Order: sequence, then C-alpha cells, then structure tokens
Amino acid sequence: MPTFPTGAQDIQDAASAQAAAQRLEDVAELSVDVETDAMHSFRARLCFLQVGTDADVFLFDTLQPGVTPSLLARVMEDPARTKFFHAASGDLPFLAEAGVRVQGLFDTHRAATLLGWPKVGLADLARERLGVELPKEHQQSDFALRPLPPEMRDYIANDVRYLVELGRQVREECRAADILEEVQLDCQRMCDEAAARPDVGADFKPKLPKGGLSPAQLLLANTLAQALHKKRLAWAEAENVPMGRTLSNMAITDIALKPPGNTKELSKAAGVRGSFVRAHGDEVLALVRELLEKSRQGELKPEAEERGPRDLNRRKREDALKAWRSAQATARKVTPSVVMPNPLLDALASRPPADLDALSALPYLGEKRVRLYGEGLLTLLAAFPLQT
Repeated sequence: MPTFPTGAQDIQDAASAQAAAQRLEDVAELSVDVETDAMHSFRARLCFLQVGTDADVFLFDTLQPGVTPSLLARVMEDPARTKFFHAASGDLPFLAEAGVRVQGLFDTHRAATLLGWPKVGLADLARERLGVELPKEHQQSDFALRPLPPEMRDYIANDVRYLVELGRQVREECRAADILEEVQLDCQRMCDEAAARPDVGADFKPKLPKGGLSPAQLLLANTLAQALHKKRLAWAEAENVPMGRTLSNMAITDIALKPPGNTKELSKAAGVRGSFVRAHGDEVLALVRELLEKSRQGELKPEAEERGPRDLNRRKREDALKAWRSAQATARKVTPSVVMPNPLLDALASRPPADLDALSALPYLGEKRVRLYGEGLLTLLAAFPLQT
C-alpha cells in the first residue's frame, strides 16, 4: 500500500515560500491545486496554491505578502517534471494570470474522461482507486477567510495529498489502454491555451428563443438583456459580489422576454429577489421604459456581425468526421475523444489539410493519429473540398 504525507505546511511569508520552492526543485512528480474566492467576490482572487509530493503538502497562502506563485515558476514550467492536476482547466488561467505557465501537465480528470470511466470526480477516483474518502462540503466556501477554519485547511490539503499516487495509477491505466499519447497531447493543449482570465462578464451572450418572437421583439429582448448585464456588472463590482448574485442569467432572460411595467411585475420575474427590486427596481424600470420607447420609434439597431466567406461544405465535413470518429472509436474500443477531440475535429472541418505533411503539422494531432488515421482522413476530407 502506498503511504501519503501526513500533515501540511502553512506557507505564509516570503521566507517559508522560498524554502518550500527550493525543496520542490528536487521533486520529479508533484500534485497541484488552487483555491479562489470565486463564489464570493466580483473578480475572483487566487487564495491558495497547494502543492503535494510523496513527502510533503505545502499550502501557499497567496494572499500573504511575499507568497507569490512566481516562486514556483521554474518548477511549474519544467516539462520534465510531471504536474498532476484534477480538472486543470479552471486552475491554469489563475496561474497564467500570476505569470506561471504550466508544462508537464497530467490531468487526472481529463484522463479518466478519455478512459470512459463513469465517475471522474476526485472524490470518486480517490474512493475507488485508493479507498480514501474526501469530503467535498467546502467546494463553494470562501477561501479568502483568514484565519482559515481547520476543517477548510484539511479540505484543501487533501485535494493534493493523494493526487500524486492517484495520478500515477491513472497514468498507468492510460498506458494499459494505449491512450497515453492522446491524453498527454490533450494536456499539452490545455497548457498552451491557458491564458489570463478575460474581464468579468466579457463572454455574456443571452440565451433567447429564436421562435415565437418577431425580429423587432428579438432585437428588443437582446438589447435589454445586454443593457441589464452591463448594469449588473456595475452593481456587482460596487458590492464586490459575483455578478450572478446581483442578477442571474435566468432573471435577465425573463425580464428581457417579458419587460415589466412596474415593481410588482418585476418582482415576479424568475430569479428576482425582493432585495434586488428594492435596491435597483427603479433603475431597471427606467431602462425598460427607455428601450421600449426606442423600439417603438425604430431606433434600436442590431450589432453588425462580421462574417467571412461561407464554406458550403463545412457542415458536411463536420458530419462526416463525427461519423468517422464514432466508427473508429467503436473499432478501437475507446471513447470518441481519444480518436479525435472536439478542438481537432473543428480544426479539420474548418481548414482541411491538403496532404499528409499539412495534416502532420496540425497542433496536438500527434504522430500516432497520423499513423493510424492519416490516409483515411485525407480521403474523407477530399470528398468535401472547400467551396465558397
């Protein structure tokens, strides 16, 4: 039976952070996790960076002066050292924002997903592979609390305490299933694509029904939804709370589709709380009246969409690739994403390579996929040439 590090070291000042970083210089495999206050503030902060090894667990309190993630940059950026994460896609942007680019990633969540395991949560894997129970009641806690309550400290330590051994076992399962190269390529893509987080709310797109609305009604609903989103950002920033706590997407959609004429109607909108109506009701109603009048006067204008030349065969290539992927996955007895993850499929459907050299140059495709599927892919794609 493997042994795991006992206890955890609190890293709360520059001296202890530098000492821990120095100790990690000698480690070939480590586990990594981060904690933020995303559920409790307007723009989430990195509150803890946890690192585990076979011998130690370090809890870097990144809210303390001198405890900076960049102290670990050299270790994190060394591709020769394996960094075991679980569901790294949410963690990597925080590290990138702090100036740390991870290389040598092995994501146990992604690997378990590609293996086709029915349960891929960290607690599930720890229970099934190691016989360890990991309580998860603090997933939405405020990790900016200081001092951190003991039970929350245990929670964040346990997220990395067992992950090195768990990662090794999952990696061996990938090797046995002959999908290790595909998993590693996907992990490399995750690292390369990780970037500092966008501005809060920058990717908001209201989900409005296309049917049942006239073009004028759809334009009004979209304009009102965007205007409400802009206002909730200002309200949330002023209160330092997540934007959804001020006004949820569901509430924005309901107000946009059924513009209220008074506070009583506003209070009946889905997801709208009485406290919100009291604090911001008058401002919302004024906005609704303004946009309704502009709609009646024909003053609302849709945003211009930038569209390039339309490829008439794009959808046909995508459908053919999906059918091909499914058949290959069945024949190989692997999940479809092992054969071709969605980002690669989208790249092939959008920009079909003309020959094997161009196909081989596609990032994250890998030598193995070229060897197994290259000629067949080129034949398939040649049946649907670019057509504008």
